[in-house]
Amino acid sequence: MSNLIKTNTPITFKKIQTTDILVMVNMMETFYAIDGYPMDRVITTENFHHFINTPQLGQAFLIQYNDQNVGYIIMNFLFSFEFSGTIAFLDELFIDEGLRGKGIGKASIKFIKEFAKQQELKSVFLEVELHNMKAQELYKKSGWKNHHRSLMIYKVE
Repeated sequence: MSNLIKTNTPITFKKIQTTDILVMVNMMETFYAIDGYPMDRVITTENFHHFINTPQLGQAFLIQYNDQNVGYIIMNFLFSFEFSGTIAFLDELFIDEGLRGKGIGKASIKFIKEFAKQQELKSVFLEVELHNMKAQELYKKSGWKNHHRSLMIYKVE
């Protein structure tokens, strides 16, 4: 897979490299601010270096519209016996608020599905904020379904 994946639209997807980290961190900061999530720029930058240098962890892509960075996708990989192999967690999908409604979200979902197929993933999971009805609608129209289990967390300290 080349670093730049073109579509038949003004939308492209670029596999991130270390030179893209600052752009990713800036967009991530914007994304996290929507729901007031804390973010440490230094730790996030270090995490991106580790993520990029450890490809078995997953892949991240810049979403570009008319050659401008307008969002990003982060997919994390893990192995599941229940799902018979490698699965992905769509950790983050962000599109600049001013550019929503231009088909970028739909194109991103299509890209994620094609990427999952190319990587021979068995399933792709995601989480979405309960108040984000537009995102939920987009995912459901694209074939995602609510899982019968609830997501729980244990934070190691």
